Amino acid sequence: MKSPSTADLSIFLSIAQHLNFSRAAVDLGLTPSALSHSLRALENRLGVRLFNRTTRSVALTEAGERLYARLKPAFRDIEDALEDLNHFRDKPSGNLRITSGRQACELVLLPIASEFLQAYPDIRLEVVESDALLDIVAAGFDAGVRFGNRLEADMVSLPIGPNLRSVVVGSPAFFQRHPAPKKPEDLHALPCIRHRFPSGSMYRWEFERGGIEQEIEVNGPLTLGDVSLMVGPALQGLGLAYVFEDMVSEHLAAGRLVQVLADWCPYYPGLHLYYPSRRHVPAPLKAFIDFARNVRDGKTG
Repeated sequence: MKSPSTADLSIFLSIAQHLNFSRAAVDLGLTPSALSHSLRALENRLGVRLFNRTTRSVALTEAGERLYARLKPAFRDIEDALEDLNHFRDKPSGNLRITSGRQACELVLLPIASEFLQAYPDIRLEVVESDALLDIVAAGFDAGVRFGNRLEADMVSLPIGPNLRSVVVGSPAFFQRHPAPKKPEDLHALPCIRHRFPSGSMYRWEFERGGIEQEIEVNGPLTLGDVSLMVGPALQGLGLAYVFEDMVSEHLAAGRLVQVLADWCPYYPGLHLYYPSRRHVPAPLKAFIDFARNVRDGKTG
């Protein structure tokens, strides 16, 4: 039996990582049909089925799981060895994949990324927007951006933005029809714009004052999966919205929105760049970490 090439095994690893032919094809720069053909050739050469495939799903067989478990650390060692060559270049090169929620992208990540890519033209950055709490290692990401109070213990984190604040806002027309809430419990009687997480759970509005914490399950006519979409309905008077202060600061200054419950909305830890503590840090990621730290400390520009 002719031994599979490293290219054949790379195809297997990419499919095993994504469990999706289309995403693996994009990752490798191949067409899905070419990827499928290469996999069939590999399975025929090895004499075992590595994946169970249907029109809706892709899953590793027992043989595929065993091969994936043995190959993954070996290929990681190869990647780390190649990464070491970056130390001999004037500037690092390579690919960098970061996952981030949409608001984190808009508020912090993309402004940093734009400057970073100008400083490091040989690095290719892919940002994948997702509000789900992903296992970045299993999903094939180098790093992620998330709020500091939502990080796993085995992650290294770096604050890359200031402390943030969420505010409760409504339009002047809304408050002509409804009384302004004086305490969080008053929200139960008011129409609010709700937020559903990708997991399906509903966000309970969080408040704190003087060491007292409260979570309020609000009700209202509209539920959205993206916080940034709440500003428009709030401006139209549909209900109260609980959003990042930076998203509505101009509307508040112009009087188009009115803030309530301000004393129950303290600042909290802002956005963090996080990455696995147990892995060798690739050169593109190390460059991004250093650059983000300098931006935070005002040492760029």
